[in-house]
Amino acid sequence: MVPEIKILEEKVLSDYRYSFTKVRYEYSSIGHSPEIIERAVFHRGNGATILLYNPDSGNIILTRQFRLPTYLNGNPSGMLLEVCAGTLDGDEDPMHCIIRETEEETGFKITEPQKVFEAFMSPGSVTEKLYFFVAKYTSSMKIGKGGGLEEENEYIDVVEMPFQKALELMNLGEIQDAKTLILLLFAQANHLLS
Repeated sequence: MVPEIKILEEKVLSDYRYSFTKVRYEYSSIGHSPEIIERAVFHRGNGATILLYNPDSGNIILTRQFRLPTYLNGNPSGMLLEVCAGTLDGDEDPMHCIIRETEEETGFKITEPQKVFEAFMSPGSVTEKLYFFVAKYTSSMKIGKGGGLEEENEYIDVVEMPFQKALELMNLGEIQDAKTLILLLFAQANHLLS
């Protein structure tokens, strides 16, 4: 039942920071005539994300930052509470990326994040694959203030909170970031914190 795909044309519509293209392709499947289909595709690169958790205190580390697309789509403040994440540099190893991003955004130096899965976040129009990690942390692993990189216009607040409080915020609809919801549910299902 796997269709046969033949890319006929890919036209770049924009290459500002990331690539936005229009793709024309032929789609053929058993029992159906071949169809010519056009779709818009956003190529933003792959990323990595992590839930930092402290099993002794029952706390987790989240970040809070302004996200313009959410502001443009009805989030009055544009601020989102979310897990640490970042974009892979080219063919960078996802584990290397998340170790770097964790230190930049949260100030915590981790060494052994555990990859739990990978997922396409919006496969109807975005090529991005996200690599999901979890890692234990302690206060002794805090080596900097975090907050992101100023040269990348990152203005990130580091938020430490009880895991149960994060679940409450999720249930109240106050955490709306998909990667964060996924990792919170993973942590709950796998009993990472009580």
